[in-house]
Amino acid sequence: HEVLWTPEHRFVIVGEIHGTTEAPAAFAQLVCVAAEQGPVTVALELPTSMQPQLDAFLAAPDAETAAGALSTTIFGDLSTADGRTSLAMMEMMQAVRRMKAEGRDVTIRAFQPSNSRPAAFDQNYYELDMAVAMVAAAAERPEARVLVLVGNIHASKTRFDRFELMPAAAHLPRKETVTLNVAQQGGQTWSCQAEGCRVYESNARYDPEARGVIMGPVSEGAWDGVLAMGPVTASPP
Repeated sequence: HEVLWTPEHRFVIVGEIHGTTEAPAAFAQLVCVAAEQGPVTVALELPTSMQPQLDAFLAAPDAETAAGALSTTIFGDLSTADGRTSLAMMEMMQAVRRMKAEGRDVTIRAFQPSNSRPAAFDQNYYELDMAVAMVAAAAERPEARVLVLVGNIHASKTRFDRFELMPAAAHLPRKETVTLNVAQQGGQTWSCQAEGCRVYESNARYDPEARGVIMGPVSEGAWDGVLAMGPVTASPP
């Protein structure tokens, strides 16, 4: 969708429900389109402490070596398999690695805070730390557009009054930031909930027939549009 790629948009943020096959695949397509136009920094909701392994992944000569570079990270830990380390996420990252190998100016940056917060510092500080890491990724490569894949609440540009929460995207310059909420159109996801980490049914809150990037304010401007892919399928760790 052309509006995503206007020059003033430094940050293009996709807010997903973790653990689907479709969201990372669609995100990889967006990265490919953006990389045809200029440098891209891919910012992922992975621990910042993982950055050395992500660098090794990106520089690896083949898919097997690349995957091996992540074996000692949360990608190798099934106890934290909340959808951010799914097979679909791995394939999306491999697609970015292939783009780089083909000569595209792309890189991957982690922005999930690795440092633990003091007890009195609530989720709002975590969101602020996320935003700071996104800004750092942008400042490192000022010429690059930053494409962010993150849980959809973190991608909101407005305050969640129910949680007294100011999400990460709300801290970014509004005019330089465009956000898409992945439409919930039914299907299944792999996620970690109270009953454990497994496949769960996904709510169908949006027209299941809709497809593509559909711009227009969502939830009173929390997101600038939706990314509709139809009913989703779960992607396991």
